Amino acid sequence: MGNPLADQLLKAGLVTKKQVQKAQQDKRRKNKQQPKKAKNARTVDEAQLKIQRAAEEKAKRDRELNRKKEEQARQKAISIEINQLIRDNCLARDESCEIAYHFEHNKKVRHIYVNDEMKQGIIQGKLGIARIEGRYEIIPQAVAEKIRQRNAKRLVELEKEETAVDDEYAQYPIPDDLVW
Repeated sequence: MGNPLADQLLKAGLVTKKQVQKAQQDKRRKNKQQPKKAKNARTVDEAQLKIQRAAEEKAKRDRELNRKKEEQARQKAISIEINQLIRDNCLARDESCEIAYHFEHNKKVRHIYVNDEMKQGIIQGKLGIARIEGRYEIIPQAVAEKIRQRNAKRLVELEKEETAVDDEYAQYPIPDDLVW
């Protein structure tokens, strides 16, 4: 038989041949099933690891999505605030605004109709131009600074015209009827 203990017990008469065979059969079955359990345990561990990784990746994607949504909400709130500033503080333009003031914004030449006082204010830097819903409005410089702090893209950056001291044509005044 292969098991000396089983042989001794059989000779002593403590067990029968059937009992020894049954014990050996049970041992073989147990040995066959044991590797399967080990494989199943590894499979279960791998499956749980995959599930855990998937959950971590989903949580990471969700956090990123939430961050993007919060950023969009913040940008929208800033845009609404800028629109409100422009609406509340824009200078009213009426039929007396007949002078077309040309300026560059986003690499395109745009124009806005203003009166002479507004034009001088823009040239001197006391007034600014802001974009709201596809149109342009004239606003005071203090409001323009508030808008610049929130979103500088909504303002038209105007270059201040400075006259040079050594300009040879400085003594000649520019005619009032000259329109560009």
